[in-house]
Amino acid sequence: MYRGSSAITMDGKGRITIPTRYRDLLQEECGGQVVCTKDVSQDCLLMYPVNEWEQIEKKLKNLSDTNPAERRFKRVLLSHVMEGEVDKNGRLLISNTLRKVIGLEKQIMLVGSLNKFEIWDEAVWQAQIDADLAAIAAEDFEQTDKLQDFSL
Repeated sequence: MYRGSSAITMDGKGRITIPTRYRDLLQEECGGQVVCTKDVSQDCLLMYPVNEWEQIEKKLKNLSDTNPAERRFKRVLLSHVMEGEVDKNGRLLISNTLRKVIGLEKQIMLVGSLNKFEIWDEAVWQAQIDADLAAIAAEDFEQTDKLQDFSL
């Protein structure tokens, strides 16, 4: 499982260096083969080990091409797919198209999200975390069954 967040720098060619603590796991799990795509609901990228992405593809196959909402969802997710490989130095090239679609600059955040990573522009990430913390403080967890019984 991937957890935690790391501030990393993207070089001029669009390469990021995956933190050392994730490299061995990515090599073991998928031989360093990953799939990146745009998140359909937020301004970040999602990076899946290829074996996890294959599970997503199975779910996508079950969505209808005749239902407009399902077709839109598939279109956005699949049209932004970039396959890549974490090289022997732990670097991954993020395509120019994906960098532009979410406005990735030099300073980024790589955020572990259990079975995948989120890749954020650092400033956008900070704004999102601030908004999330404010929303959590204002929410009534009694209205959310799963969170109501969640205990840390």
